[in-house]
Amino acid sequence: MNEISGFGKFLIILGAVIIALGVLLTFLPKVPYIGKLPGDIYIKKGNFTFYFPLATSILVSIILTIILNLLFRK
Repeated sequence: MNEISGFGKFLIILGAVIIALGVLLTFLPKVPYIGKLPGDIYIKKGNFTFYFPLATSILVSIILTIILNLLFRK
């Protein structure tokens, strides 16, 4: 019975993460400077556009690492 309880907790956490991701994707375009940081690569030539949010990815990674370390610290 303990295995099922652990799986249930995993599904609840997964659901919360999916909801948080949905909210984030809904409101992220309205947050200023996200995706337009210095260090983001943006190349536009004619009808070709290449965009790679390098600095934004690093910033999001650092923030998520801090949050997850605080939540799952034993």
